[in-house]
Amino acid sequence: METLRAETPVRTQAAGTGTSAMIETHGLSKTFKGRRGKAVEAVRGVDLTVREGEVFGLLGPNGAGKTTTMRMLATLLPPTDGTARVAGYDLARQPAGVRSRIGYVSQTGGADPLATGEENVLLQARLYGLDPATARRRAHELIEALELESFARRLVKTYSGGQRRRLDLAMGMVHRPALLFLDEPTTGLDPQSRARLWDEARKLRSAGTTIFLTTHYLDEADALCDRLAIVDNGRVVAEGTPDALKARVAGDLISLGVDTADPAFPRARASLEAQPFVREAHETEAGLQLVVERGDEALPAVLRLLDAAGLPTRTVSLSRPTLDDVFLRLTGRSLRENG
Repeated sequence: METLRAETPVRTQAAGTGTSAMIETHGLSKTFKGRRGKAVEAVRGVDLTVREGEVFGLLGPNGAGKTTTMRMLATLLPPTDGTARVAGYDLARQPAGVRSRIGYVSQTGGADPLATGEENVLLQARLYGLDPATARRRAHELIEALELESFARRLVKTYSGGQRRRLDLAMGMVHRPALLFLDEPTTGLDPQSRARLWDEARKLRSAGTTIFLTTHYLDEADALCDRLAIVDNGRVVAEGTPDALKARVAGDLISLGVDTADPAFPRARASLEAQPFVREAHETEAGLQLVVERGDEALPAVLRLLDAAGLPTRTVSLSRPTLDDVFLRLTGRSLRENG
């Protein structure tokens, strides 16, 4: 029978750094059997390295394979193919070792609605092997740290969404995990609750906890993640810091609200693409997006060309690239439309 004592974590170095790798995957894949026995590839050969002490995010639309990837890394789903080391343990051969060093907060949470918040945290502590005195001390530490005191002794079924998510964090952290998985941590929360959860995640990172989160919120990935991977259709299509990814869309962005069905549109687009200051042109749901050099200088020329082509313009905006622009460039679709 496998025991935690028999398992020894092995430290690996993140490529190109002196920092230990908390997660390292090679070709991680998951295939499900769909309707009529047809195979469905949810995750297709993911290669990732997550460094110790960072916040790493998987950003992508719903159905992109983010949660499936996380559930495999948390030992909740067996991979179909590929290898991984998580928190120093081999995912396939040492799952108990992995579970001893991670915390996991799912989208739906795991609290018993008919117990109090305090009872839920205490139970989780005992399940992780803490003795009664240590469990109570640790529960009180977290209740205070996450400001749960005012409702910790109420039944969970009476909690708001933000209160439940803070309780979920306490339950995931009670055994002081080296690595904390957060699956869509702020979905359904109001802006104030989202900001509060972000603050808690930053505090955890400052205390040395590695955080691996999934999200389809662009602002969340930009604000929280030291590095992130953009995933689509079960594959990683880009990886890096938020700033480095946005730098891949070099230049300024001019977004034009125009009717792409207008007979003048092809002529107007061709005229714009012929300009030396226009690097790229992408058709969007709203009309057309241009990647240009020196946007403030290019914008008047763009408007003159549209007017000359006889294409009416409903809206115009000039901006710097966002993560959604990166996703659009890589996949041809907007993350906002899919999220």
